[in-house]
Amino acid sequence: MKENVLDVLVYLFQNFLEDDAEVRFDRDSMQIDLLDAGFPLTEIHKAFDWMDGLANRQGHATGAVSSRAIRIYSDDEQAKLDVECRGFLMYLEQLGILSPVSRELVIDRVMALSDEDVDADDLKWVVLMVLFSQPGQEDAYAWMENLVFENFTGYVN
Repeated sequence: MKENVLDVLVYLFQNFLEDDAEVRFDRDSMQIDLLDAGFPLTEIHKAFDWMDGLANRQGHATGAVSSRAIRIYSDDEQAKLDVECRGFLMYLEQLGILSPVSRELVIDRVMALSDEDVDADDLKWVVLMVLFSQPGQEDAYAWMENLVFENFTGYVN
């Protein structure tokens, strides 16, 4: 079984981060746990780098975006996020789960997954992790958590 960075991130999220937002994580103990779970060291380091990137972006994305603005995806973004994923992001924005700023953070974190293929289920986890990391997004996180765990697919793709 080939584990990738997203698998490591989901494991970390489910086992360390989600239960207690006040937990100050200890990378050494998490790394030992991840190694014991069978994840390759290179993927573990990439996952930690991904989380560092998310933490570094916290609070940096600001600015007003017109509600009439249209998001144009670059060729690289279109290659990484297929039509279903882009439609899902638009759906989350229309529901108010994602703001234009949080959408951009999600896209940034998806693009940081390097060469991994991302499907709609993977995208749901990235959205959930981004919302979890952002102060003031508790309601959006709770709504997204329901979508992830109920495997909701009521949007048009």
